Amino acid sequence: MLKGWGAGILLGVGAAVAAPIIFPAAGAVLRPLAKALIMGCLAAADAVQEVVAEAREQMGDLVAEAKAERGNGAATTVSTRQPLQA
Repeated sequence: MLKGWGAGILLGVGAAVAAPIIFPAAGAVLRPLAKALIMGCLAAADAVQEVVAEAREQMGDLVAEAKAERGNGAATTVSTRQPLQA
């Protein structure tokens, strides 16, 4: 027998294919729901792509800025303060 995710996916696909044949009314209800679910996933994927692109751009800017400072001989200092003791 199939184990793990594969069995669940195959069972779900089989049920989705068989449902409209066995229950014609189910196709009329499930199709709009499936379409709405797919549209929601696409919108979420677009939003994630935008966030990743913005993060990539900001990281590239930081790298370019660090390289420019290093090339100019400008050194940034790191704070050497010790934390306050309670």
